[in-house]
Formats: sequence, C-alpha cells, structure tokens
Amino acid sequence: MALGYLFGGGVGTEPHGLELYQAYPVMRELYDRIAEWAGLTVGQLLDEELPKPPEERQGVGSVREAALALAVYDILAEHGLRPSVVGGLSLGAMTASALVGALGRRELVEMLAHTRQVPALCADAPEQGMALVFAPAGTESAGLAEGRPGVYLSGDFGPAADGSARILMLSGERAALEALAGELPAGLVNPLPDRTIAVHSPLRAHFRAFMAHYIDAMPFRAPELPLASCLERKTLVTAEDVRDLFHRNATDPISLVDVYTGMRQEGVRLGLVMGGSIPDGILDFPFPVVHVDRPEHIEQVLTTVYELGIDLPDGQDAR
Repeated sequence: MALGYLFGGGVGTEPHGLELYQAYPVMRELYDRIAEWAGLTVGQLLDEELPKPPEERQGVGSVREAALALAVYDILAEHGLRPSVVGGLSLGAMTASALVGALGRRELVEMLAHTRQVPALCADAPEQGMALVFAPAGTESAGLAEGRPGVYLSGDFGPAADGSARILMLSGERAALEALAGELPAGLVNPLPDRTIAVHSPLRAHFRAFMAHYIDAMPFRAPELPLASCLERKTLVTAEDVRDLFHRNATDPISLVDVYTGMRQEGVRLGLVMGGSIPDGILDFPFPVVHVDRPEHIEQVLTTVYELGIDLPDGQDAR
C-alpha cells in the first residue's frame, strides 16, 4: 500500500504553519532560503498582511503557500517518510513538481515571485470574482456556466464529506456571478467577496501570455515519481507534460477528483494533505487522509502510517 502526498491549491488569507516554524529548525532554514530567492522577508512568508494589489497579493500568497508545503515535506522527511506518489491542485501541482525532480525548488520560488509583475488589467475591465457551488449530490458538472456570458466552471472538488453535495468552483465577471446567485435557490451559488481574480478561466489569458516566455525558459525534467495531473485524468511522465501544466494552469479548469483518482490508481492507500490549503473534514476522498499543518499532526501521521502498514519507498527522496 502506497503513501501519497497531496498538495492543495489556492492562496489563503489566513496564515498557517507558525507552530511548525517554531518547532522545527529545518523549516526555519528553508524559510530563510525561500525568502532570499523570492525577495521577501520571513515575516511575509509567515503571518504579515499580504499586499493589496491583486497580482502582487496573489504572487506573494503563492510563495507563502508553496513554502509551507515544502516545509511539511522536509519535516516528514526528517522522520523517515517519503511518498511513492504525489498529486497537486493548481499551485499544489507546481509545488509537487519541485518535489519529484521536475524542477528545482529555487526555480519554482523564483517563478512564483515573478508572477507579482503581471500587469494589472485596464481600469475599465469588468471586476472579476469567484464563487463556490454546493450542487446536489450526484451532479457531475455545474451546468450552471452553460449559456452564461462571463461565468466559467473553473474547479471540481468532488463530493462533500457528508455526501450532501458536490463542491464546484465558478470564476468570471463578478456581476455575472452575483446575478446567477440571485436567480438560483439561496446557498447554491456563493460568491466569495474577497476573491478578485477569476482563476482557472479564460479571463486569465493575459497572465498566461505574460508568463509564457518565462515558463518556456524553465529547465523542466521528467518527474522521478508518479505525478497526478489536476487538468485531466493523467499521470505526468515527461518534462513537456510538466511544462504544459505550468502553461495551462492559469486558464484551464482544475479537478481534485482527477488528482485523487489518479493517485488511487497508482496504489495510494493513505494520503497526506500538505499544508493548510485544503480544509480538513470538508471533502470526501477515496482513501484515508491526514492533514498536516501543525506539530501534533506529525505524530498522527507516523501512527497512521504504522497502523495501516503503508509501504515507504527505498533510497533518497526526490528533492
């Protein structure tokens, strides 16, 4: 039975990892390096207020989330744990790529830091937003974006843990999202008031175009472990597979279902959710999961690995 590491996506507004930073020297050393690579301070990586301009906020927040995921990986490695399979969602897919030999950590961090330079949209561009959808159980896709100008299905997180709904994400023009929410039963479509970037939609074409030359120049390599894609049900096996993911991530819809299904097909029977980007207890997974973003979670992981008899790979980790 294989151990899988799952890296979530998105940029949260609440800081995570302060207790881990205080408890583990390996994390403090890593944060010193990441801060230097990104041109940030350690405080910005930990708990300082994110910048206000949307692209700069997204860029700094992305470095912060990736840093925590990398740190959790290193802490677990100190305890003798390494994955046999990895998967990631959006930012998590890019972070996971740096842990399976597809690119270096510094290359990842410098790329994320570079996204702060994406030009802002013109002042008269429609305001963007995001919404979460709690669709009735059994729904395969939102169906809500069809025929709705300015609304795009941008994510599928799969069934809720209690089986009551399928959780989906819409991105697009804020006015169109709010209009849709107002036409449907209360609680079905829920615009997110603090999200001002229409992630994983065609409205991010300018971001993709700006980053294209940078990504083309990055020295990708073939992953050294199975890497489950979040853009389709596929295992990434070549350097160009990974480069393609980096190019498409901004504009293409993502699917956590594709990630964990791919991991399950690779033999994963226990998943460790790295960092705080996927809330605990909200989603249904096809294998047991342990969320890792606090010191007490480390002992929980070790106990669970032992109790389930999880196989660990031999040799050195793929950093």
